[in-house]
Amino acid sequence: MIEILTTKGFDKSFKKKDKSIQNKALERIKIFREDPFNVLLNNHALAGEYENKRSLNVTGDYRIMFYYADENTAILSDIGTHAELYE
Repeated sequence: MIEILTTKGFDKSFKKKDKSIQNKALERIKIFREDPFNVLLNNHALAGEYENKRSLNVTGDYRIMFYYADENTAILSDIGTHAELYE
């Protein structure tokens, strides 16, 4: 099981999201904790300026950006729509 930590930036972004997005994100985080590469998450590496980070799908447009502190610890760094995070 992976330990999940969050940054202040993630916490701030998370609090601003609608309850439905928060609930969906919590569901996906629970899945991630148990099975980091579950097909629902589309866990994938990012490139370019986000080279050391990864992304998880929350909904069709919402993503959680994170990175691994070590093999057993993931740090959630941001949550938002594709446009909010990458453009």
